[in-house]
Order: sequence, then C-alpha cells, then structure tokens
Amino acid sequence: MDPVIAPRRPTRPQTSNETRGQALRRALLEDRQVHDFVEAGALELSPDESMARHTTLRLGGPADVWARPRSLEALSALLRRTHAANIPVCFVGAGTNLLVRDGGIRGVVVNIGKLTAVSRPAPEHEPGHLEVEAGVSTGRLLRHSLDWSLGGIEFLGGVPGSVGGGLVMNAGTYLGEFTDVVTEVRSIRVNGELMVRDHDACGFRYRASDLPRDEVVIGTTLQLTPRPLAEIEADVQGLRKRRKEREPTGVANSGSTFKNPPGDYAGRLIEVAGLKGTRVGGAFVSPKHANWLVVERGAPCSAAQLLTLVEQVRGAVYRHHGVELELELKVIGE
Repeated sequence: MDPVIAPRRPTRPQTSNETRGQALRRALLEDRQVHDFVEAGALELSPDESMARHTTLRLGGPADVWARPRSLEALSALLRRTHAANIPVCFVGAGTNLLVRDGGIRGVVVNIGKLTAVSRPAPEHEPGHLEVEAGVSTGRLLRHSLDWSLGGIEFLGGVPGSVGGGLVMNAGTYLGEFTDVVTEVRSIRVNGELMVRDHDACGFRYRASDLPRDEVVIGTTLQLTPRPLAEIEADVQGLRKRRKEREPTGVANSGSTFKNPPGDYAGRLIEVAGLKGTRVGGAFVSPKHANWLVVERGAPCSAAQLLTLVEQVRGAVYRHHGVELELELKVIGE
C-alpha cells in the first residue's frame, strides 16, 4: 500500500528516560478507546520498531510507533486519536514495494495486515462477487479464486504483497491488473471517516491510482468470472514459471525498481547502458534482471546506499538513452 504521511506536528514532551517512540505510545494510550483496544489485544502499539523487519528490502530506520489493528473499530479509534492530537500517520502494506530511509519514520506507522477477511456473498445470485479486506495477501486471494473456480486475477500469480497495496498501485502483470476486476474500494481518512468509491472514481492507471494518500484502503469489492479450474491453473503456473526464470532469487528485493517507460522496458534500457552488476555497498543491479536493484543478503547495506545506486542508474540511462526512469519503488522516511 502506498504510504501516507500526515503533516508533522509536536505531540507532547517526553521524559528524560523515554525514547521518542515510548513517549508517543504513552500519549496514544491516554485515549480510553485506544487503551481498551490495546488491553483487549485488538491493537498492537510497538515503540521504536525497526522498519527493516517490515519491508522485503530489509532496510530502513525505526518507526516511532508501529501500529497494527485487528479490527476496523480499533483502526478507527486509533485514527481519531492521532487526528485529534495532530500526530503524523503513515500507512504501509506488506512492504514489498517500499524503501524506508535510514532515519526512520516519525509518528505512527499503521499496518492493516491483520484485516484479512474474504467473503463470497450469495454466490448463487452473483457467482463472481467477492468482498476482500485490504490486509489479505495476493497469494491468499488467488488461492480463494482457485478454490471457487473464479477467473480474472490470474495476474497475481507470483506477485507479492497485500490487496491494499495492490489497489493503490494498480498492481498487475501481462495477464491483467486490479483495474480489470475492481467495482468498489473502501478506505478510511486520517480523521476516521469512511469513504467508498466506485471503479471510475479510483482513477486506475499503469502502476498508479487516484486513491488519496491521506486515506488507508481497508477493502474492496471484486467481480470475477467463473472459469474452468484447469484453465486458471494453466495461466497461473505459466506466469509463475516465467517470473521464476527471469527474476533474481536469494537476495533482498522489492521487485521491479522502475516503471516501464511508454513503449519500452526499464530492464532493457538499464542493461543496454551496461549497468548489470553495478554495485554500491551491499546494493547492486541484478545480473539476472536489470530492473531489479537488490541487496546482497548478509552484506552491510544502508537505504542511502541503495538510493545512491538508484540515482546512478537513472543518470546513466538518461545519458545513454535520453529517458528519465520513474520509480515504481516507494521511498519514505527521513
């Protein structure tokens, strides 16, 4: 899910023995509803949480507070508190397309990975109708479609991440993308207000959407199509085989680093510019697929080093081809 940063404002003074994250967590717990949800186990609030634990690149500094609600009610209560106290909020998904800078993230980072309901209401009347919460993994959603012999999301084969993140960036492959199956998206604003948008209001386009950055996507309605199971499995397996052959393994990564420019491929431009294998510290351009800027597992590496490599690649591609590559990777933090 694309991250969202609210304006930064002071919260409250911290005591001499508290970290910034501990002071912020204490301030959040002063709200009775937030306190009760934490006590009941419906809301996790972890101070000074390393974001390297929550991104597939395994890089990044700490979030002041990492928050993970287990219900929409707990999420709404948390957002009402942060809004009333002018506390910055950042929404993240599964972290598969995210780089956090080394200084970390101020305020509260909200993750909805525990909101994972998938339902199929009245299949006899609407056989392809699905209600999906945003924390559902793309792999789990695909498994449900296979169980119910529903086609339309075969493009998720091998695509990591959560449904919420996939909606915000209109994730997809050559087999399709989310815009092909979405009829409605539900989200919550930073003040706790529920928003509902139909397909056209979402503004889906290539690896992007108009879903506002000051909201967190909480769910969607999908319309799939009944299809023979063997046909669905053949498409999914074909996509997974293709991705396995082309994409690097054994490294920390975020998938494709750059968007494909119109009429071309970022990987081809990077490779022709002679950049495969280019390295900055533990970060390097994958020799297997040039549009994957990856991190060697076990090697010392910082977010700053990976960003330096990003800029080196962009500069070289522009000098060689006259093309400005646009990041598909989302970068946040200080």
